[in-house]
Amino acid sequence: MDFHHVSVLLNEVIDNLNIKPDGVYIDGTLGGGGHSLEIVKRLGEKGRLIGFDRDREAIAAATERLRDYSDKVTVIRSNFDRIKEASGTAGIKKADGIVLDLGVSSHQLDDPGRGFSYREDAPLDMRMDDRQEKTARDIVNDMSEEELAGIIKRYGEERFAGRIASNIVQARKKAPLSTTFELNEIIKDSIPAKYRATGGHPSKRTFQAIRIALNGELDSLEKAVPDMIDMLDDGGRLCIITFHSLEDRIVKNLFRDAQDPCNCPPDFPVCVCGKKPKGKVITRKAILPSKEELEVNSRSKSAKLRVFERIIEE
Repeated sequence: MDFHHVSVLLNEVIDNLNIKPDGVYIDGTLGGGGHSLEIVKRLGEKGRLIGFDRDREAIAAATERLRDYSDKVTVIRSNFDRIKEASGTAGIKKADGIVLDLGVSSHQLDDPGRGFSYREDAPLDMRMDDRQEKTARDIVNDMSEEELAGIIKRYGEERFAGRIASNIVQARKKAPLSTTFELNEIIKDSIPAKYRATGGHPSKRTFQAIRIALNGELDSLEKAVPDMIDMLDDGGRLCIITFHSLEDRIVKNLFRDAQDPCNCPPDFPVCVCGKKPKGKVITRKAILPSKEELEVNSRSKSAKLRVFERIIEE
């Protein structure tokens, strides 16, 4: 199956990166290489792009897509929370721009064998990195009812998390759950009919929660954003596209803290904590997809772009 992924908010990201021909840029989520391709097209002889992804198929697809620019591109199979150390190993200490597209790729959703989609019957997998042993099947069969309810509520913001967790535990007593449709049926039976009639597919929030927990997505984001801000050169920009409120809240708060890190009490006449701003938030409000983009790519509907600019004071 060909790796297919439509890059969301592509023009908006490129515009906000302020790309310099001789700059160094990092794509922390290569996917199919859409953002990277538009960046590298704008680079001169001295420009360089480092691309990261933990998905084996994404690495192969992006490498092929960027083949004509191989002299400027380094592709590394790693998660974006290791960008600082992995870039250092590749000889990169500072960057002029970094982009993260946190969405699950169209390829991952559309390939039934990956188990990301609740619309296809497939093994419960959901791994973004197939080198990882633990799968979604392990989560639904091995976690306690309390743990399951906790992740479904926290990462899926699902009001019926307790009922879903309880019914999963009851079902697996008869036989381990192994497919997406088996899980679908349990979720559907756990949500009252009047609530199933609104708010999209009943499994959406639970599948999101299991995927986030399995792949450590929010923990990676919490760790990565401060590292990425520190990696930016003066005037460098960090562009992050999120797809749900949990991610967006983390990015918004981390950007705000980097802009205003002072933790002195409000009534102190001067700052005594010594924490200095690392830059400024460019996007007071998140940038949303245009009407035109929504018409050609419905999956961009929940996307939000936030941008931070590094300012290094002498």
